[in-house]
Amino acid sequence: MKIYNTLTRKKEDFIPIEEGKARIYVCGPTVYNFIHIGNARPMVVFDTLRKYLKYRGYDVKYVQNFTDVDDKIINRAKEEGISALEVSKKYIKEYFDDADALNVSRADVHPKVSDHMQEIIDFVETLIEKGHAYEADGDVYFRTRSFPEYGKLSGQKIDDLEAGARISIGEVKEDPLDFALWKAQKEDSEIAWDSPWGKGRPGWHIECSAMSKKHLGDTIDIHAGGQDLKFPHHENEIAQSECCNGAPFAKYWMHNEYITIRNESTGKSEKMSKSLGNFFTVRDIRKEYDGEAIRFFILSGHYRNPIDFSRELMDQSVNGLERIKNCRDNLKYLSENGADGEENEAENAKLIELGTFRTKFCDAMDDDLNTADAITAVFEFVTVVNTAIAGGAKKAFAAKALAELEEFCEVLGILQKAEDDSISDDIQALIDERQAARKAKNWARADEIRDMLKAQGITLKDTPQGVQIIKE
Repeated sequence: MKIYNTLTRKKEDFIPIEEGKARIYVCGPTVYNFIHIGNARPMVVFDTLRKYLKYRGYDVKYVQNFTDVDDKIINRAKEEGISALEVSKKYIKEYFDDADALNVSRADVHPKVSDHMQEIIDFVETLIEKGHAYEADGDVYFRTRSFPEYGKLSGQKIDDLEAGARISIGEVKEDPLDFALWKAQKEDSEIAWDSPWGKGRPGWHIECSAMSKKHLGDTIDIHAGGQDLKFPHHENEIAQSECCNGAPFAKYWMHNEYITIRNESTGKSEKMSKSLGNFFTVRDIRKEYDGEAIRFFILSGHYRNPIDFSRELMDQSVNGLERIKNCRDNLKYLSENGADGEENEAENAKLIELGTFRTKFCDAMDDDLNTADAITAVFEFVTVVNTAIAGGAKKAFAAKALAELEEFCEVLGILQKAEDDSISDDIQALIDERQAARKAKNWARADEIRDMLKAQGITLKDTPQGVQIIKE
């Protein structure tokens, strides 16, 4: 597998630190509101990366944090009249509701900042001891110039940063480029913890470094997140982690591009963000579209390319997902109701042809997680299958094709929700009555029952193997 490494700005062979294992850290949300579709992109993309690495036999340890200590959370707590930790607890619960709808699997660890205060304090103390940080009036700052490689991830030059840097009123930095590791408590009502420098709370960047170190070690295989985190967040993580640990922080860095939205007045696509007020929450989108359709939309574009969010593209995703689902349902039906016996020569040849799509699928995923081309391979597979089973198929052939399709779907995280295939006695009675009407050539009654069932979300498909019942 090749991964585009943001750090080296090129595709590289994925060679993990420890053979057969992959340690991945993904920056999670700051939990003060519902997640928007832009937040959902890294959730879905890197969940798919994990699923694919597992599919290829890797032992994956996947960590995704929650930032539950932050100015935005404190402000939301004041608005809602509850504590900051109550705010974060509320929105972590809402996060999982959306994540489950998107078929995003739970991380192996979901660390929270509030649970790692001692690790953060220990980390900051080490940086002070090594001369990379200093305390000033209860705040602690990182000496940015003490890390000669600062800017290596984002390509920012320290001289350019210096030209635009300023020390804000109330700050007591040695250098405008220095950033906060620990912030002194400003008022008694503000959430704070005891520390060697007085009551306060951690800065944003130090949190991920400390949690990654605890759960994955000093050096990890892959650190991932959205494009907007590359600078300053990930740049600062590298500086403080490598200065603290004396080792490279992450071997590979992966960043997904933005989800954009077209500005109707200018006709141009803009980054979707809360600050611009042009975002859609996943919760709102789910009122109209299933979570799997949202996931499919996100995976339909390469993660390093921006994608426009629109109703048209969402509808295309719904239709594409339905096409795959119909193929799967037909194969499932034939694997239970098709003809008995082993595959014939023509079916064996067709199975060999279907096997080539596994190679196409894996080649796409191996090429920097190209889910767009992988989905194209799945569509091609579906086209060949639909042609092969148009007149029916043997159970064995259908079962093997079904297993192949389900593998693709499992990696992509689509069509994973358990479906209720049960039929009520009343519905079964109508189906039996329709069959009897067809036998008696009472086509009017048969059509009437079919339309009645269709209105209830049940489609009847007459096949050489019998009646296939499709629930919408």
